[in-house]
Amino acid sequence: MTRFLKPKKIKAEVYVGGLSSWEYLENPIKLSANESALGPSPKAIRAFTNSQDNLFRYPADNDSEDLRSKIEDKFNIDRNRVICGAGSDQIIDLICKVLLDKGDEVIVTQFGFIMYRIYASLHKAKIVFAREENFKASVSSILRKVTKKTKIVFLANPNNPTGTYLSKNEILDLRRKLRSHILLVIDDAYAEFMNQNDFSSGLELFRLNTNVLITRTFSKIYGLAGLRLGWGYSASKPIIDAMHKVKPPFNVNSAALAAGVAAIQDTKWTKKAIEHNTLWSKKIFSVLNECKIYTNKPTANFFLMNFDKTKISAKKAFEKLGRKRIILRYMKEYKIRNTLRFTIGDKEANEYFIKSIKEICK
Repeated sequence: MTRFLKPKKIKAEVYVGGLSSWEYLENPIKLSANESALGPSPKAIRAFTNSQDNLFRYPADNDSEDLRSKIEDKFNIDRNRVICGAGSDQIIDLICKVLLDKGDEVIVTQFGFIMYRIYASLHKAKIVFAREENFKASVSSILRKVTKKTKIVFLANPNNPTGTYLSKNEILDLRRKLRSHILLVIDDAYAEFMNQNDFSSGLELFRLNTNVLITRTFSKIYGLAGLRLGWGYSASKPIIDAMHKVKPPFNVNSAALAAGVAAIQDTKWTKKAIEHNTLWSKKIFSVLNECKIYTNKPTANFFLMNFDKTKISAKKAFEKLGRKRIILRYMKEYKIRNTLRFTIGDKEANEYFIKSIKEICK
């Protein structure tokens, strides 16, 4: 009798991305995945196109040397303490791989980015949830969850999907009060969009701290989500060296490297993307207030919209907007009831969303 090999049982959640289509809609307006409103820099597109002649070859650079050099120049950090990956997701996976053993504990916030707990659980760590206060991470809640088994604290700032953030002083207080051998991982995915006076990015605050790892992505402000490109930085060279040892060979593809190098140098396009987001986030925040939709103040490139005070539920709003070709993110996976997440789009998409949300909330 033939016997078949069975895979081991994997106890981990499955990530569910934002919808790209819904039923049989033609020309859907996708505002569900926090993607760039303006798309990538024209210079990045040119670099991507120019890379096509070498697609049959492995990347000439196994360790993303050129891109790490550009990151060094832009952020005034040591390239030897930078690692690039296939999205910042891979950086999260790598840090779990080099630090976590069975029985270790990892602290995540109640509504933190789901991939932190997925990767940590795949590496046999126990996931410990710290309660949030009004959808905002709480330093005191995190510290109360620390035990002798705690190895990593993951924190996105600002956080996806809630759009809330910890101030500079709160983040510094957290790092000060954590034991020195607990690694604080700060996800800076949306840091470029922030313009609040009390905010500082993880990279600004901790470029000299050996017990902090910063992750960044090219998926948001640089508009390269489809190429899967991200990076991590820590002043701890032993940590970065260990991650380099276990990363897959040629883990960043040549097209992504070419586009990333061009994107990070095109400061005019980045400035344009930030200005667009700042303008429309203020307009849309005002409209949501008019519609009695409770949401976070403008921070990143998205809003978490709560429908408790409206005449319509989030589920109904999702369906009605869907019939108007607008696709938002239903927050079922995060267990945040009666909410939708909206991503700021281009001018036409934003104007159409404003018109549509006003109509369905009458």
